[in-house]
Order: sequence, then C-alpha cells, then structure tokens
Amino acid sequence: MTHAPVPERVQCCIAGCGPAGAVLGFLLARAGVEVLVLEKHADFLRDFRGDTLHTSTLEILDELGLAERFLGQVPHSTVTRLGFEFGGGFTLGADFERLRGRTKFPYIAFVPQWDFLRFVTQEAQRYPTFHLAMQAEAVELLWSDGQVRGARYRTPQGEHTVEAPLTVGADGRGSATRAAAGLPLAASSPPMDVLWFRISRRPDEPNMIDFRLTGGQFVGLIDRRSYWQVAWVIPKGAFDEVRQAGLEAFRARVVEHVPTLVDRVGELEDWDQIKLLTVRADRLRRWYRPGYLAIGDAAHVMSPVGGVGINVAIQDAVEAANRLWQPLRDGTLTTRHLARVQRRRELAVWITQLVQGQIQERLLKPGLESGREVQAPALMRLLLQVPGLRDLPPRFVAFGVARPHVRTPALAPTAAPSVATAV
Repeated sequence: MTHAPVPERVQCCIAGCGPAGAVLGFLLARAGVEVLVLEKHADFLRDFRGDTLHTSTLEILDELGLAERFLGQVPHSTVTRLGFEFGGGFTLGADFERLRGRTKFPYIAFVPQWDFLRFVTQEAQRYPTFHLAMQAEAVELLWSDGQVRGARYRTPQGEHTVEAPLTVGADGRGSATRAAAGLPLAASSPPMDVLWFRISRRPDEPNMIDFRLTGGQFVGLIDRRSYWQVAWVIPKGAFDEVRQAGLEAFRARVVEHVPTLVDRVGELEDWDQIKLLTVRADRLRRWYRPGYLAIGDAAHVMSPVGGVGINVAIQDAVEAANRLWQPLRDGTLTTRHLARVQRRRELAVWITQLVQGQIQERLLKPGLESGREVQAPALMRLLLQVPGLRDLPPRFVAFGVARPHVRTPALAPTAAPSVATAV
C-alpha cells in the first residue's frame, strides 16, 4: 500500500471516519468525487463501540456488490432471534427468520466496528479520488462570506487546512464541527445509563439476544460467540452509588437477575472490567449551514435501545451520497441540496427516537425507579396475537424507517489503494 500526501483542496471534506463518514467517503469516491476523510485516531481500535449490523446495512453492502466478500472475509457472528422477557413470564420475541422471504439477510450480524471500518476504507482506497488522513482531527471550520469553505485540522506535525465546497460533520456525539457550525439542538433526557461488561459463554447456551426486565432491573445478554456482552441498565447518574455498594454486591445482583451466570460472575474481578456508557439522545433542528452538513451522531445521538445507531448513521450517509454526488462533481452544490438530505432523513430519525423514548419511559423507567416487576402492556400482548403485527418488531429492527437504497453511480476502481498521511 502506498502513501500519498493530503490534498489541500477537495470537493468534499468529511470530519470523522466512523460508519457514517467511511460509507459516505466510499460512496462519493466511487461516484468520482474528490473526497478527504479526516480521522483523529491512529487506528480504528476502540472497544465498546456499536458493532451490530442490521439487515438494512447488509442490504446496502449487497447493493454495492460487497456483501458476499464482506461476510466471507470479516469474522462475524449472527443472531436470528431477539427476546424481551417481562415480569410474569411474558416474552416478546423478534424472530428475524420470519423475514426470510423479504431479505437475503434475516439476522443481525455482529462485526467489530474496527473490522467494518477497515473493510470499507480499504474498498474506498481502490478509487483515486478517495483520501484518508489518520491522526488528523478537525478542530475548526473555515468561513468566508457566511459560508463554510473547508476545515482546519490538527496532526502530530501541526495544524493544516483543507478547502472544500462541502464539509461534512461525521465526527460523532461530541462533534467539534457541529459546535463550530452553531446549529440548534433539541435534547431529551433518557432516564438511564448502561454498564457494559463481559461474561464467558458456554457453547450449549442459546444463540440469541436476550433482554430481561424483571424485578425492576433491565439487563441485556448479547451473544458474542465466546462470551456474553452484558448491558446492565442503571438509573441516570447512579454509577457512583453502584460502585460504593461494592463489587461483591454488584455480582450478587447480577446473579439475582441472571441466575445462569452464577458459576461465571466471579470473572468480574475489578471495576475496570465494567465500562459506563452515558446515554444521550438529541437531534439537530437544522442539519446544515451553507457549505456544511452534519450526519450520523453529529446530527442525532441515538439511544442504545435496539442497537440501531450505526445503521441509522449509515442510512444518512447513503441518502447524502444519493443527493450530493452530482452537484459536488458538477460544482453546482447549493444549500437546497443539503436541506433535501435533512428532509429525507429527519422523519425516520424522529420516529426511531420516538419509539426508543417510549420504550425508555413506559417500560424501563418505571422499573428502574420502583425496583418492582414491570408487566408487558395489555395492548402489546393483544397486538402480538395478530399474525401481521407479530412481524413489526423484527421489521423495525431489521430495516428501520424509510431506509434509502444506493443510487450513486460506480466508476471503475483502480488496483492500488493509498492512504493519505498528514504532514
């Protein structure tokens, strides 16, 4: 692999090489747009990042002709069933096998996010108009006459600038570019935080995602082949209180709610094994300024409920590429093009966040606050007796809302990928 210098002017500069930034960069370069993606880290290796690829994302890869190669080359596991157990023994199941007639991918794939990003960027590097700069953190937008004209970024060698008709903020929930653009934000207050930890998994245990809301405690067990990724929900801001009670008390509470882990909970030997995810949920009222567009977590931070965040972000990238490749390549980009991206995506984001919020407020919050059993709502029990409605939970998780399809053209790739080095 060769290394190329970072260009000082491109048609599109993307801040952040997470799922949204990587996919958008790939799609634009594939359509012949000169694009530079800035990634502040030296690699993609970060633990406890989302790594659930739902049916919608796998279908996007398939539309690009990459799904077979991706699933063949990248280590992954699949889950075909999601269970949600309430007090009183009622279980809500989302069986993705029921979607087999609708899709080639009736399952959730678990892929470490660094492997997904490495795969996408390697494919993108086959196109000569794609440039990726690692250890390059976007810190400021360049403005001229009320319009964003590019970005200033920081590397180990100092600060640099890149000029571009469009700068895209895909730099996550702490987006520096979003802050620099001064876009109005609507934030909600999820009633919870999540503790993440690992417990070994026995080969004879079921292959599924198991959520339980029993005794006032919500816990998720996510099958990662050799271990369970455990999501332990706590009231917002309660982590210090949990720690003060001691690790032994925490292990005892885990066994109380997941008795099958009694022989393995001793694997938790230190609080360093337990990571806190501070849950946020917000969305921009406006995603754009002249010359600037926010997508993914920079435009809307999703709750972890349903594990849909990566897939919603990737759908943003697909819609943005569909709308923007032509005006970027032709030099005819206007603010109206950016507004159309938001119009096409904001309703889907709003509906998804609404569903997540209802689950948090009506199911999780009452149990967390009271410490008592939460029963499944009577209407939910009734609706799930209707055959057509039984498929709604797996369809919502698998496909999302108003998912876009790839509409960008494909130029012939080159055979020699290159990575830009920030100097």
